[in-house]
Amino acid sequence: MARITGTWLSGSSAEPGDPETPGYPGELYGLPRSGAGSLAATWRRVVALFIDWFIGVGIAAIITKGFTSSTMPLLVWFVIGVAAVILFGFTPGQYFMKLRVVRIDAPVTVGFVRALARQVLLVFVVPALFTDADGRGMHDQATGTALVNAR
Repeated sequence: MARITGTWLSGSSAEPGDPETPGYPGELYGLPRSGAGSLAATWRRVVALFIDWFIGVGIAAIITKGFTSSTMPLLVWFVIGVAAVILFGFTPGQYFMKLRVVRIDAPVTVGFVRALARQVLLVFVVPALFTDADGRGMHDQATGTALVNAR
């Protein structure tokens, strides 16, 4: 985890025209240019996030029986995000948008710690807005994950 955090905090060392500059998003991680396993487009990530949020708001409304609660939708969205990524590798919104969360350092499941850390960072929204040259948000950089096309 220290290596991942170190590269996340230090930023990109590649200069334009440098051999380390990727030719396409995900090339440095061994991901394909397009198709299954390639990095997801930003607009698909945003749509998936909105779908997950609306699901969280709907479930929160059912739980609170219509009473207004400002934190219940966030709590439901948080729990769905962590549980779904641990169990399936994607949230409901990511499933509908044909996306999947994967680790870039090993071909294994994301796991509890990375899913929890990723969701905690997403609560603050800001990490998702800052991306690297590949379009991966800070929350993905910090946890060593990537949101890729599933199909």
